[in-house]
Amino acid sequence: MTSTFRTNQDLDPVRLREAFGSFPTGVVAVAAEVDGQLLGLAASSFTSVSLDPPLVSISLAATSKTWPDLRRATHLGLTVLADTHGPLCRQLAGPVDERFAGVAHTVTTEGAVIIDDGLAAFDTTVHREVDAGDHVLVLLELHAVEHGSLALSPLVFHRSQFGSLAPAL
Repeated sequence: MTSTFRTNQDLDPVRLREAFGSFPTGVVAVAAEVDGQLLGLAASSFTSVSLDPPLVSISLAATSKTWPDLRRATHLGLTVLADTHGPLCRQLAGPVDERFAGVAHTVTTEGAVIIDDGLAAFDTTVHREVDAGDHVLVLLELHAVEHGSLALSPLVFHRSQFGSLAPAL
């Protein structure tokens, strides 16, 4: 088999974004109540990291306007979103004052915000932040976990679009 893969390519951002986009990812809402205000964002970079200690990670743009305020929260809620939550992701990217308008959610006593009807929910705290180029890698320590209905399908982000998984044949 002859390969057309070339080394020493020009790794321009458009080409990289297209290549990265070929890998489908799940989507989580990251949310908390900070100084009496609900803050949140959607992240398609959620990854399980460690069972002992229990850690997960998200990667956020270093230019995020929401993260500097959200990171001040005592606890952060992460909700694995269902395929019905596509409009919510767009809403979480909209005006700050409208991000939770009409969104069913629960605020824990520690201030973590969990979106109702998610596939799974995690109560977390920031364990460590690592500068990673034009992003910040955030390691989060888990303090509680719940998972919802197995009948729901996850929201999938693939090639810059939201979708769902097709049933296996």
